[in-house]
Amino acid sequence: MQNNSSKDPLHGITLQKILEDLVSFYGFDTLSELIKIKCFTSNPSVKSSLTFLRKTDWARKKVEELYVKTLPKLGK
Repeated sequence: MQNNSSKDPLHGITLQKILEDLVSFYGFDTLSELIKIKCFTSNPSVKSSLTFLRKTDWARKKVEELYVKTLPKLGK
């Protein structure tokens, strides 16, 4: 049943790509309002956010959920 994996909207997309797409679409200001985590509010950067998100499952899950909700707006 390999077809199921392709239905996952996150399949084959790196966390870095997800974060870069969200930052370019929303900017860190709006991201920090949508997801209340310090890496988006205090000196935000893609690099520091990636470091935090890779270590923190609950925060990564929130970012991935927002990305899936945002996909239609991104035109992907």
